[in-house]
Amino acid sequence: MNSFAPPKATCPFHITGTKSTPLQIILHTLDTDNLSSTATLAPGNYQKLMEEEKFDQISSLPFELKQRIISFLPLKEAVRVSVLSTHWKSLWSPIQVSLNFDPNPVNHEGSGQEFNQVMGMCMRSYACLEQWKLCLNVVDSNEALILKATKGVDRELHLEFFETKKVSRDFKSEPTSTSACLCLHSHHPTQTDSFAGVKLLHLRSVTNLTKTRVSEVFSNCHVLESLKLEKCRGLESLDVKTDSLRSLVVADCSNMSAITISAQNLKSFWFHGALPQIISLKNTRSLVDVVLNLKDGPINNEFDCEEILSILFSFKDVEALTISGWLLEWLCSAGVIFGRLDFQFNKLKALTWIDSLINKDKRDSLACFLNACPSLEKLLVEIDSNLSTIPCPLFYQYWHEPHLWMDFTSVKSNTSQLKHLKSIELLGFTGRDHELQLMDLLLEKAIRVNSLTLTCPEFVS
Repeated sequence: MNSFAPPKATCPFHITGTKSTPLQIILHTLDTDNLSSTATLAPGNYQKLMEEEKFDQISSLPFELKQRIISFLPLKEAVRVSVLSTHWKSLWSPIQVSLNFDPNPVNHEGSGQEFNQVMGMCMRSYACLEQWKLCLNVVDSNEALILKATKGVDRELHLEFFETKKVSRDFKSEPTSTSACLCLHSHHPTQTDSFAGVKLLHLRSVTNLTKTRVSEVFSNCHVLESLKLEKCRGLESLDVKTDSLRSLVVADCSNMSAITISAQNLKSFWFHGALPQIISLKNTRSLVDVVLNLKDGPINNEFDCEEILSILFSFKDVEALTISGWLLEWLCSAGVIFGRLDFQFNKLKALTWIDSLINKDKRDSLACFLNACPSLEKLLVEIDSNLSTIPCPLFYQYWHEPHLWMDFTSVKSNTSQLKHLKSIELLGFTGRDHELQLMDLLLEKAIRVNSLTLTCPEFVS
């Protein structure tokens, strides 16, 4: 058995390893980056040694030292560390505060001051990880809203809201006098802005009741680099004009109808949900990665062909694009021929196409879109039967004679050579006729392909 000296209580430690590799116990001091000692043990031997010496290293460390150790980790990793021992969970015991909350916008000022004071205390330092739990007692009700605020040392802030059923039922449908909009425009922060230093902001489950408080928080994030909005049904629009933003994710915000972004350093934009009426991206010359997973179809069933082409034009210089198949199908059904547009996706290297199935129109619209991707190197076609099918409407006015009216032989002959395509993957492949025809087209046009991957679902009917 390898000799092993238990770490001193003054040294933090980091544990890594997998089932196939020895477990590494790496010790280093807080004041220097020099490695003070290293020992390697197989997982079984390490467990046996711990049992023999009856030495619980984790629980023996002082609380302050464990806080110091965990402060060196990214927030997600720090949360995972808590499963190592029940003693680590004490680091995540939330600071609990109870406040009165009036959902009536007219009376927001009083409760807003208390809320801002508490959040100011929460954000006064990033020296350690903290979790706050705010109980917002709804005025004239026995119910409450719960806000869980988690703060990371890398200037991360995660805000998640919870509503009881009674609160949702009593106030969900009440009219509000304020617009459910998040707005962030660059300006010089003041010393009183508690959120001026936040670089990563994750908002989850923002509703009509909490949108005013959230808007105030958001408007003060002057150096924000990463923003994620998730399941925020209370938000209807997003307006951002800042040079600091680099990553934006909007996921499952069912009422989001307008997104306006001006951010010259934005590199990644991911959207999951219903297609908003407005997506305006200006001054985004650094954008390289875009996801348009429009799994819920167009919001309010409205579809403006000119507006969609304007959106695609703003993405024309990206290197990686994920797009819903129904969107290409609808555009081609309206007579759009991608090879004849006045712009192409000349820098696009990786394309991911996603939809619930491949039929004739989806197959041919993808072929049409490939004509606008002359530099494409990697293509992933993802067929997910769990996605909803978005039926295509009947268009009465056409840009050109619809590409989809041609037979498959004509479609193939009108598809350009994919001179740079090297990798093709079909995920969810079932072997149906239209899938086989698409694969045949790709293999014929991709003259330099060196990788073809077909992944079938677990059960094929």
